[in-house]
Amino acid sequence: MDSTVDRARLRQLMEREEEAFVASHPLSAELFERGKANLLAGVPMPWMSEWAGPYPVFVQEAHGARFTDVDGIEYIDFCLGDTGGMTGHSPEPAVKAIAEQAAKGITLMLPSEDSIWVGAEMQRRFGLPFWQFCLTATDANRFTIRLARAITGRPKVLTYSWCYHGSVDETIAIDREGVTVSRPGNIGPPVPAETTTRAVEWNDVEALGAALAHGDVACVLAEPALTNIGIVPPEPGYHEALRELTRKHGAYLVIDETHTICAGPGGATRAWGLEPDFLTIGKPLASGVPAACYGMSEEVAQRVQSFMETLPTSDVGGVGGTLSGNALSLAAMRATLEQVLTDEAFERMIGLGERWSDGVQAAISRHGLPWTIQRLVAGLREDDVLHRRAGHGRRHQAAHEQARDRGVAVRKVVDVGLVHLARGRRVRGQGDAGEPRVGEQAAVERRDQVGRHAEEIERPTSEVGNRLVPESPVLAQKRRIRDSGQVLLACRSVFQVTQRDVLADEKVHKLPSRLSRHWKVAEECFDRPPVTPIARNVVRDPVRGIAGHQLVDAEPIPVEETAA
Repeated sequence: MDSTVDRARLRQLMEREEEAFVASHPLSAELFERGKANLLAGVPMPWMSEWAGPYPVFVQEAHGARFTDVDGIEYIDFCLGDTGGMTGHSPEPAVKAIAEQAAKGITLMLPSEDSIWVGAEMQRRFGLPFWQFCLTATDANRFTIRLARAITGRPKVLTYSWCYHGSVDETIAIDREGVTVSRPGNIGPPVPAETTTRAVEWNDVEALGAALAHGDVACVLAEPALTNIGIVPPEPGYHEALRELTRKHGAYLVIDETHTICAGPGGATRAWGLEPDFLTIGKPLASGVPAACYGMSEEVAQRVQSFMETLPTSDVGGVGGTLSGNALSLAAMRATLEQVLTDEAFERMIGLGERWSDGVQAAISRHGLPWTIQRLVAGLREDDVLHRRAGHGRRHQAAHEQARDRGVAVRKVVDVGLVHLARGRRVRGQGDAGEPRVGEQAAVERRDQVGRHAEEIERPTSEVGNRLVPESPVLAQKRRIRDSGQVLLACRSVFQVTQRDVLADEKVHKLPSRLSRHWKVAEECFDRPPVTPIARNVVRDPVRGIAGHQLVDAEPIPVEETAA
């Protein structure tokens, strides 16, 4: 199928959608104009101006996976505050704990018992024994870099081109033909990027080794997979090479789990068997209340403590803050980790994420688009570190190879957090002889941290080799769902749904996901007789300008909401 975008048609659709948006959001428009009197660009934070329409919607309230704007329009929220609300908005256990702690004291610059519980829980999840608390993952990364510099005596940090670690100066840098330079869009860098940073390309082992060989890198700050330019997973063996080279050259390894916590209760660190010296994480840990933390190994903690004892004081050295470790944040963290982001919740979330990605990938394939989906799947690695106990990694690698040999599509596909689902008809195969059908696509993954594995191939396991593992209850349920003709229809974007749509069970058309925040796609699939669309997602790519694709033959499907 020809996937060339009709730019004239796209402009018409943009104009139509903007007119509809303005007509239906008069109160948001009024607030936006009022905000211009006192707020830069009319919004409280610059990113909020990055809106597809002429102005953002202003929110009235939010609960679970939904929010309502000031014009009374209800949305299913697949963005969830850019994962800061991955728990769902205002989960009851966190709300209760926040209210109780607020009545007893919010911030005292003194420790609370909750800090001990949270520290122990973080050790259980991620394996590192010592922890400190702050308010954002940016803080956690800043503090970690300072500590690494202090205990190594080295001046530089190594980061990856197009990585994301918040607003840390040292990380807003890229490699350009062997030279580290500021990333496009870097606002007011304090010094030339090469002064503080060595930037290399992700998955380039040779470049990594060469950069570390200078002997001036205090730490490597890395995401388990690049997550802010789409999902760029590690090549087989890359994390092992990263760990080996950092140890060889005396640099500490810092893993930033802020975006990859969706891979499991212990993030990709636990799911993939990573061995960092430091670990940083923030965003959803306190159900939306500002909170973050950083952990360290015993050896690092001893060196840090010894260094701190040489200082006349620790409160003006750039590590810590007046509100860091406050009682309210820690109470919210404890409630979130104990009752919301539980191991069981992750198991369900990962299963729903797989349904979502399967349905979207099927829609993409059906329309012949040159797009793909990457997903951070717990334990899905193509080398021999899937699971280090009892040879599970080798067995799953064998399953991958056997599936490929039989022409079965095995792919990695992106978790987007807790989502609501829509139900529709089953998407059938691509149609051409010899091409893999949707029912023949496979994903092999470690199910959770205690080593329950499962192989999902929509044919008997015996057809791709000996039975490797029993089917888990989660996969059995997913198989029953698929056999009943359901697919997941969702988008990492905001969907507009009215109560009338749900009650009337109106027909809507399937809309594929925008595949990343930087490939922002204008999509339209409502060319058939009048229906109420559930999504409007028109945004821009800062490099290529507006891009999009018209799905002229999308079939109508019924919407039925399923709790996430």
